[in-house]
Amino acid sequence: MAPSRIDSSPEPQSEHNSGKPTVYLIDDYHPEAVKHCNTLFNVIGPKDPEAKNWRQNARYILVKGSQVTAEDVAQAKNLRAIGKQGVGIDKIDAAACKAAGIKIFNTPGVNATAVAELVLALTMSVAREIRPITLRQGAGEAVPKATCSGLILTGRSIGLLGMGNISRRVAEIFRGAFGSHIIAYDPYLPEDAWSDLPHERVTTIDEVLAADIVSVHVPLVKETTNLISYAQLERMQPTSILINAARGGIVNEPDLARALHQGLIWGAGLDCHVQEPPTKEIYAKLWSSSRVVSTPHIGAATDQTQMETAKAAVDRLFEFVKQQ
Repeated sequence: MAPSRIDSSPEPQSEHNSGKPTVYLIDDYHPEAVKHCNTLFNVIGPKDPEAKNWRQNARYILVKGSQVTAEDVAQAKNLRAIGKQGVGIDKIDAAACKAAGIKIFNTPGVNATAVAELVLALTMSVAREIRPITLRQGAGEAVPKATCSGLILTGRSIGLLGMGNISRRVAEIFRGAFGSHIIAYDPYLPEDAWSDLPHERVTTIDEVLAADIVSVHVPLVKETTNLISYAQLERMQPTSILINAARGGIVNEPDLARALHQGLIWGAGLDCHVQEPPTKEIYAKLWSSSRVVSTPHIGAATDQTQMETAKAAVDRLFEFVKQQ
């Protein structure tokens, strides 16, 4: 039985004066989103001295990258709902929130185009040897074009692990740009998913691994941890490209480093790592392969996307508040 939520702590006086509900903004949001939030809520921003008291006083909070732990939830007796900018809620203890009757509102789909475009950028960079060429030039070498030999992507297949909003946008881009044959795997979606988008729906991960490009779009949960390890990399082709713009830990990083150095696959593009941001101290072996391109989880790091996802988090939370 979920514990009851009580309103034992008084709300800030400013809420009574404004007539608007109060939200505690735990992280910095895009300035335009903050302006929008102020039209709907009485906002206590992260620099306000009252912000540190959110566990005691807040009914509603907005977060971006901060953690909300089970301990936080246990202290937050007044908390009713959390607005989360972005899709992933792995930094929020969802089980503790559910037990306490706290709703979580994230923003699926809003960042799909931005992440999908980064998947394209990573794939192109790996295919055309952008990193090894720039590394050679940076080391002072005049690189003759005769020593460069990349891959053509037109007509190549792309295998998608997961069929959510981002994965669909990737499929649309690759089909439109390269005429790619789309191979998709998702055991949780109905059989008629993507019925308006030509694709081959498969029932095993191995069938996805046969594609020229394999792109990961699943959440990080127990079942997907180390989903792509050495055994899976062995099944891929020497000209295959692996992309992970989902979460670090889905691809086994030591196994990927080993596979790259052994030439089991052509290369890899990673926007997600177990350690974020990634550092040379941890990833020296992986990065010693010039066929890997790493970025520090920048899939949604565009000004437009940050504004849109932040506003969406505000709006989704406010829709809930209006019904209370």
